[in-house]
Amino acid sequence: MLYPLIAILLGLAALLWSADHFVGAAAATARRAGMSTMLVGMTIVALGTSAPEIVVSLMASLDGIPDLATGNALGSNIANIGLVLGVTALVVPIPVRFSVVRRELPLLLGATGLAGYALANGHLGRLDAALLIALLLFSLWWLFRADTPDAEEEVAGEIPDMPLTRALLWLVATLAVMVAGSRGLVWGASEIARDLGISELVIGLTIVAIGTSLPELAACVASALKRHHDLAIGNVIGSNLFNLLAVLPIPGLLAPGAADPAAGERDYPVLLVLTLALGALLLWQRRNHLGRLPGAVLAASYAGYLTWLGTASLGGSP
Repeated sequence: MLYPLIAILLGLAALLWSADHFVGAAAATARRAGMSTMLVGMTIVALGTSAPEIVVSLMASLDGIPDLATGNALGSNIANIGLVLGVTALVVPIPVRFSVVRRELPLLLGATGLAGYALANGHLGRLDAALLIALLLFSLWWLFRADTPDAEEEVAGEIPDMPLTRALLWLVATLAVMVAGSRGLVWGASEIARDLGISELVIGLTIVAIGTSLPELAACVASALKRHHDLAIGNVIGSNLFNLLAVLPIPGLLAPGAADPAAGERDYPVLLVLTLALGALLLWQRRNHLGRLPGAVLAASYAGYLTWLGTASLGGSP
């Protein structure tokens, strides 16, 4: 148990350090490239913080354990809404921009619905993966097409002043540390969980999902504290889009076949309810703030889900 515990601690430290620096590099890249901070949050930051999920899903699928990859994708999205957004709103109220409600929320709702369709028959295959990837490509096209540089969104005084080359180097370096840290964390947690006899799906939903969501948590809190408000909510929506449309298709492409029925019957409904709740909150507060009370409700919901899942797993349920 000693080596897994060391891997968890070192992985956690690496993730927390690299995520903060990654946000600064992403903001600097946005400024130098003439992109809005919202677009960076929806693409560069989201892709970077979803890299651990992608790596884990690739390795799990290649190793013949696609349920871990499926659990990772669903669990990361549940953690992003309940844990990441909930904790961030508890730390500092997050301004809600109407552009998020108008442009990004429909994409997330569509991706969530399509993911439910893919899991509905208990079989995740290449056709399901192709549909998810097609929506990913459309989403990227839509976001780039709709983006226009907005000086109001780019808080020049808060964005690090560095050349584009240096910013890109920091992006690559910190992303590498994030991936390495997440792998150490996931390895250690998985070893401990397997010793306890927890299923691969549950490992993906909990230990792996929380571990790979730590960059989102650190990036969202850091960006909110630095008043990069677009990044804070953009991280969660963008990362959830990437998880559903880039991570979930991986087991369908590399290891198509039957999925654990619990993923569609137990865990997807939780994700759907949380996503709809997030959408309702953004519509309700679209010109206001996502405050501490909604944050507390989201965080408490996630804690309740983990308790329910842990009780069911230790009690012998799937």
